Amino acid sequence: MKSVAIIGGGITGLTALYELQKQIKRAGAKVSLTLVEENPELGGKIRTIRHGEFTMETGADSIVARKKGVAAFLDELGLQNRIRHNATGISYLFREDGLKPIPAETVFGIPASLDALFRSELVSTKGKLVALKDLFTKNQSFTKDSSAGEFLEAFFGKELVEKQIAPVLSGVYSGNLHELTLATTMPFLVEYKNQYGSIIKGLSEHKQAFLSPERKKFVSFENGLSEIIGRLEQKSDGAEILKGIKAVALERRENGYVVALSDGRKLEADVVVLALPHAAAQLLLRNAALDEEFNKLKTASLISVYLGFNVPDAVLPNDGTGFIVSEDSGLMCDACTWTSRKWPHTSKNGRLLLRLFYKSTDPEWFGRLNAMDKDALIKTAMKDVEKALGVTGKPVAAEVTKWQNNMPKYDLNHRKTIEALTGKLAESDPNVLLAGCSYYGVGIADCIMNGKKTAEKVIRKCLLEAVN
Repeated sequence: MKSVAIIGGGITGLTALYELQKQIKRAGAKVSLTLVEENPELGGKIRTIRHGEFTMETGADSIVARKKGVAAFLDELGLQNRIRHNATGISYLFREDGLKPIPAETVFGIPASLDALFRSELVSTKGKLVALKDLFTKNQSFTKDSSAGEFLEAFFGKELVEKQIAPVLSGVYSGNLHELTLATTMPFLVEYKNQYGSIIKGLSEHKQAFLSPERKKFVSFENGLSEIIGRLEQKSDGAEILKGIKAVALERRENGYVVALSDGRKLEADVVVLALPHAAAQLLLRNAALDEEFNKLKTASLISVYLGFNVPDAVLPNDGTGFIVSEDSGLMCDACTWTSRKWPHTSKNGRLLLRLFYKSTDPEWFGRLNAMDKDALIKTAMKDVEKALGVTGKPVAAEVTKWQNNMPKYDLNHRKTIEALTGKLAESDPNVLLAGCSYYGVGIADCIMNGKKTAEKVIRKCLLEAVN
């Protein structure tokens, strides 16, 4: 009997387990499946908690619904009646002069129409006129592997990028826009520029996909994102799932591998899937030939602070769902989601629930934040809330989560690094597969698709004999 070990019980590992179990049952093959997760609970960066009437996500808070294959996958899991869509509304940028709306017809701050460009309160008239060069400047050299910042500045100019686009995109992808590639952010922009001759025209032609009210971008579930984790575990019945047990070593044998576990057990496997952060995978593999590529992979840190108040969320500006912070704003946070407004199901009685994000963009400042205990971080967040929104008073619920060096950060060479890493791994350990957000996309939708593709690789390349 063939055996597969999946190390890591986040969304990627669980999706791979579910897909493998489904395909193996369908084929009538005899294959042993085991998933190992070091934490007591499955989910990785997905974990829902509750404080009274408030529902809070310690990690990711939603799934991008428009990604190909996501809707069908949720339907397959029987979650269609549990889905909750985000409320749409105005996103703001907080500057020294207060909250300024990000124009409605924009995609990550990029204008999808000339009207959106000229209505912006964030850019001067001169900056808007400079941005018009997008309409007549051809793309001569940029590809999907180019810097997102350089690409956008080439066609829109510095002011629009620095004052409107960069704060939004950098907030979403936790990195300097000039160090992020188009491939890992918005690869479609190159296609639009080449096809339509203009980024604005391209976004306008595809406006329905990005901006129409009926195509809300994000989804969660009635009881939070952890519902998808519970459903995947339930649907993977027949596979062995070990929780609260760590894989401490990977031993190579002539005909496969032995995974040494923290409880003393030895798990034999023909195929091993490492659905782990890259640093953990590197430790398990202990292969010096891979260290050069592993060491090029970068991570960022993040602190999330939830604050729940005994006031209605009607105290917030009308039609708003949150704000991103510009440089030199005077705030310490990088962004703030008005959770009870964006996700009404998170506050049963409509009371105000906010989530503030503190990112490691400035290492020195973040180090001071990271050294703070929970009470100090809550006080810091309260100062930001008071300055930005005028909300005072002690919160009735609070939750602080620190993600230390656990957020993948893709640089300009990320794709080449992954190609080199997986190429070397295929030579040294063809039956070991890397999976997860360290390599193939940071969003939940990306991880789901990566989990499905990983399962296909296991079946096609490693278990062909057992399946046939």
